[in-house]
Amino acid sequence: MLKREELMAMFESAGAIRHGHFELSSGLHSGMYVQCALVLQYPRFAEKLGQNLASLFDDIELDAVVSPAMGGLIIGHEVARALPEGKSFGDGPVGAGVPAIFVERDASGAMTMRRGFSLRDGQHVLVVEDVWTTGGSTREAIRVVEAAGGRVMAAGALIDRSGGAIEFRVTAKALLDLAIPSYPPKDCPLCAGGSMAVKPGSRFVRAGADAGGSGNARTTVGR
Repeated sequence: MLKREELMAMFESAGAIRHGHFELSSGLHSGMYVQCALVLQYPRFAEKLGQNLASLFDDIELDAVVSPAMGGLIIGHEVARALPEGKSFGDGPVGAGVPAIFVERDASGAMTMRRGFSLRDGQHVLVVEDVWTTGGSTREAIRVVEAAGGRVMAAGALIDRSGGAIEFRVTAKALLDLAIPSYPPKDCPLCAGGSMAVKPGSRFVRAGADAGGSGNARTTVGR
């Protein structure tokens, strides 16, 4: 297992921890944004992170990994690669390993399982995400898995930015617990201070900037 300082060094070296004023995918505002895609773009880092996250669940027999798109795609694949091949539902190609399945939003915005993916009744599933803020995407993925007949044994993430405040109906573990404050927009001290939130993935501030942009606007890369 990598130590906490080693994990932090890995994320920081890849520029995956950013400071500013951000609107998160949950709608909350924060002064810090964790963009796991920036560390997962490096295959050796992704492999190590997948191995370390998978090791947190080595006491559970697992037959599949399911991740919400898009943030969970790479780490879900790497966790599945690191898991020992399941015995309960080994109906895949011989030697193929544990399957890495993803769920995604349809045109209506609902999380769904498509592209021919399927689960058997009772199949043991680990749901894997990159970052937990409110845990909403993971809860949606759990519902999709259960609707497809799978049995969610546990949930995992690279980073829990709630500092352990999030609760799921299943065992949940993260590689890193980071207590990063986040606020509803109406209570955001950064907004009160006059800065404008940037939604990661967009080059424009969400509101309040003039047509030519604002000196407070910051371009970021994110999901």
